[in-house]
Amino acid sequence: MNTLSLNIQSIQSKFILTAELNLFFTGIVGIFGHSGSGKTTLLRSIAGLNEQTTGSIIFNEQVLLDSDHNQHVKAENRHISMVFQEPRLFPHLNVEENLDFAIKRCQHSQLNKADIINLTNINALLSKNINQLSGGEQQKVALARAILSEPKLLLLDEPLSALDRKSKKELISLLKTVNNTLKLPMIYVSHSSEELQQLAEQLVVFEQGKIIEAGEVHQVFHQLNNTQLIKQQTSLTVKLKEVSEQHGLVKLALGEQYIFMSLAQLAEENSTTLAPLNTLRCYIFANDISIATVEPTSSSIVNQLRAQIIAISQKQSQVLITLKCQQQEFFASISSYSLDKLSLAVGQHVYIQFKASAIRTLTI
Repeated sequence: MNTLSLNIQSIQSKFILTAELNLFFTGIVGIFGHSGSGKTTLLRSIAGLNEQTTGSIIFNEQVLLDSDHNQHVKAENRHISMVFQEPRLFPHLNVEENLDFAIKRCQHSQLNKADIINLTNINALLSKNINQLSGGEQQKVALARAILSEPKLLLLDEPLSALDRKSKKELISLLKTVNNTLKLPMIYVSHSSEELQQLAEQLVVFEQGKIIEAGEVHQVFHQLNNTQLIKQQTSLTVKLKEVSEQHGLVKLALGEQYIFMSLAQLAEENSTTLAPLNTLRCYIFANDISIATVEPTSSSIVNQLRAQIIAISQKQSQVLITLKCQQQEFFASISSYSLDKLSLAVGQHVYIQFKASAIRTLTI
């Protein structure tokens, strides 16, 4: 298993980055935080592009930085590639020539160029000039070029932030495929919780240069419900069971129960090809979930689940209720008036309700 150990500090103009972290790459690692929180500084430090960084960086037992012993592996010798928000392709070279440039710089090339071209789906772009490509196409080429340099670690610094939604979906699917096919360790930086919901297995959250949360992606997003960094939500992975074209619904398995999602929330091109047992990353905003103390027997709301209240957090007139259903935590945001009216208490069994359209996802 690939591992990365960090214990670093970097003095910046507006903050001091302090990061002590041990990462085990069982999937893509996400880095989340608002602009200026230290995400890019972290990546540049790992890549060896930040001269202000002190401390230690060890990747797969190789010491990349140990400032106490004056050890510093240069960026070009770290075998780490970065994909930036701007593709940074060579405009005087066409697509294939950009790829060949990366191959020539790789001392012991082992990957097959044709395989990577097929993997990243850029066959039709090879003879095109860079200025003929859309933003999404340029990022595909930038990703292919980074892979062909055969890094041991790939860093991605908000590569989707300038793209439209369709291009984002395509690139997210592509990054998942690359990660699964090549088993290439990736660290993906974004200020979009929606992107990270789809991509990350682990999530590290920065605020003002410091790590405030780290762990499994769903758990971390639930911890962030107590901050101002995200809109309060339930984050979950469910299995796709079947599609009802007639009713415009997708049936999802939640333990031994089922919930229903609006078919319109999924990518249109995938609506009729959903295979059973595929998994879906999705989320439900806390203010889209309501609570009833008795079972609703006559309601147009399709999702009604029995749950138990495990925590109540109140801030002035707003209340966040944490509930457990089928070993999945759900979060409902209600008013203090509703809390008093229903006499809700920890340990109480209730019913949570939410519309099919309340279940949201970016892509499948």
